[in-house]
Amino acid sequence: MAITAAQVKELREMTGAGMMDAKKALTENDGDMEAAIDWLRTKGLAKAAKKAGRTAAEGLVAVKVEGGTGVAVEVNAETDFVAKNAEFQAMVAGIAAAAVNVANVEELANADLNGKPVSENLTDAIAKIGENMGLRRMAKVEGDIVATYIHNAAADGMGQIGVLVALKGGTEEFGKQVGMHIAAMNPQALNEAELDPAIVEKEKQVQMDIARESGKPEAVIEKMIVGRMAKFLAEVTLLGQAFALDNDKTVEQAAKDAGAEIVGFVRMQVGEGIEKKEEDFAAEVAKVAQG
Repeated sequence: MAITAAQVKELREMTGAGMMDAKKALTENDGDMEAAIDWLRTKGLAKAAKKAGRTAAEGLVAVKVEGGTGVAVEVNAETDFVAKNAEFQAMVAGIAAAAVNVANVEELANADLNGKPVSENLTDAIAKIGENMGLRRMAKVEGDIVATYIHNAAADGMGQIGVLVALKGGTEEFGKQVGMHIAAMNPQALNEAELDPAIVEKEKQVQMDIARESGKPEAVIEKMIVGRMAKFLAEVTLLGQAFALDNDKTVEQAAKDAGAEIVGFVRMQVGEGIEKKEEDFAAEVAKVAQG
């Protein structure tokens, strides 16, 4: 298949690879972006192969805690202007409060807010503000203490990134410090046991391919993989990461020192994983002209 300049640009932005290397990686893998990233890593050509969630949609993430239960919700809109709208913010706050008492986003859509279902509140807001909106997701945690942290706050309890940290023991202040760490470091899971096995297996395969490129014997490669996988797990699991506020300790050790056990967390970022279709302006004009 033909590889476009846009694909090459996207791969270069995600990996830091050179133009020709990026083009070759895509050509070798029939335009498959994920496979091209792995190919570049295997060849040692990717400087940063971590694909960050692309924030393509706008809106707000709001957090709410009642007792030992914390909830985070994401409500999307088309532009960031709506996220700054006081009425939109009040509606999002109400939705977050309603979410504390339901189990999932389907129940939340039907939950009462101002005497009508949340879904009807959204419909009314769409008609009034003139932008499409959507209740995208919610997540909950429970603990003796649930601390919150908002990054890029637009109003109290809501912003671009919302974090919940559930603790057994410890203090709310320590929980907030962990929340700041989670917002910055974006761990994929609490520990190895909660990490998606497919992610672990894929990384192991990539590391095996990289090691084999060195030409070392299989016995040596096996030993190399043990160390590399340990490093990978330390990078992607919350408890294994170096604590942002004290790099000499892991988050797990910092929690022990604070008399706390981290039992769960949620990190929710507006628009992560949503791809927004973008068209070149000239192409858009041409399409309109063609009718």
